[in-house]
Amino acid sequence: MSKPSLQVITLGCSKNKVDTEHLLAQVQDDFVIVPEGEEGKVDWLLLNTCGFIGDAKEESVQAVFDAVDRKNRGLAGKILVFGCLSQRYGDELPGLIPEVDGWYGARDLGPVVRALGAEMSPERRNVRYTGGHPGSYAFLKISEGCDRRCSYCAIPFIRGAHHSVPMEDLVEEARSLAREGVRELVLIAQDTTYYGLDLYGRRALAELLQRLSEVEGIEWIRIHYSYPAGFPEDVLDQMASNPKVCRYMDIPLQHVADTVLDNMHRHVDGAWTRELIRKMREKVPGIVLRTTLIVGHPGEGRKEFAELLDFVREARFERLGAFTYSEEEGTWGAAHLKDSVTKKTKQSRLSRLMELQRGISFAYNQSRIGSEVRVLVDGYADGILVCRSEFESPEVDGEILVPCPQGRSPQSFVGQFMMVRINGADDYDLRGDYLRD
Repeated sequence: MSKPSLQVITLGCSKNKVDTEHLLAQVQDDFVIVPEGEEGKVDWLLLNTCGFIGDAKEESVQAVFDAVDRKNRGLAGKILVFGCLSQRYGDELPGLIPEVDGWYGARDLGPVVRALGAEMSPERRNVRYTGGHPGSYAFLKISEGCDRRCSYCAIPFIRGAHHSVPMEDLVEEARSLAREGVRELVLIAQDTTYYGLDLYGRRALAELLQRLSEVEGIEWIRIHYSYPAGFPEDVLDQMASNPKVCRYMDIPLQHVADTVLDNMHRHVDGAWTRELIRKMREKVPGIVLRTTLIVGHPGEGRKEFAELLDFVREARFERLGAFTYSEEEGTWGAAHLKDSVTKKTKQSRLSRLMELQRGISFAYNQSRIGSEVRVLVDGYADGILVCRSEFESPEVDGEILVPCPQGRSPQSFVGQFMMVRINGADDYDLRGDYLRD
């Protein structure tokens, strides 16, 4: 008897991608796994949804309607929806979209696995299904949930309280990924710096970095989503001394003006934030900093926005993303703060901020011309190798584009390291010449 087919469509962030891979690892023996994006009829169609902000919710809802359309056309059997959207609106959605066969939350994959006729296997808790092609890097989710209560964020209500994944489980998961050819781990969580407090009574991110760096085959470890309050400075010591820990830090600061930070419930002020950035650059020479900022949050007047621009000029973040504030139902801000900045003003401020950052990014990239760097090859297109150094994170930063050496197969470079010389730069991407393996 042939196995039924199953396809998962994953929306939202890298954390959802990790959840999908863990889910598929639990059921891979019972189904023919159809890759996402592949068309055709499937017996089971699953959607791992996002419900964080308005645009993401709209994308997830549209994906559900598209799935229902596939079902109505005979291209999908049963539809199951899980993840953040159904966690957040599980009481409302079944009545609105009755064609879906099951709605499940985001905090436990067990009910989804059981709905598929399988049981959670403890032996597979540290295994991820990658289809045999994991790529050169993989995200490693080191904790779930969040104990913070930032005024603009719905994640604690969706994902629940913070809990860390035991260190031995993460090391075993890293070993499994390394055996499949993964060379870089990108550590993710709602807050990576909170790691270990619930399990070990201390912030244990630095210890985890050391343990992961001992995994054979793993050459780079990168840190994302680091909350600034209570930042564990021993992480900087690891970054400065451990060659496998990338000199790269993703630290979403959101703002710098005291009034706005207070309204955001960030538990830091502007002076503390500036001092943290100074320490990072002092303790880890050459560190590349990525941050995320929000413009138009309640309390941000002209003075506060001007202070934010001055801070960006002063800090000169090599990487920066920004968003306009949107009031999210269920959050503290939606209940207690008036969204006082007009949409037009928010968009104007966002444009000014990103134009400022464009110049900073371009200047940084120009300063790298002539340097020799070690890069990891993620893929290729039209004879051009798509690479990154330790200073570029996958999926969010620019790339280093290198012509494949004559007489060599581009495929032979994928997942491998090589040395290149940077010979050109634009606002975000770099160009380089191959030097040696």
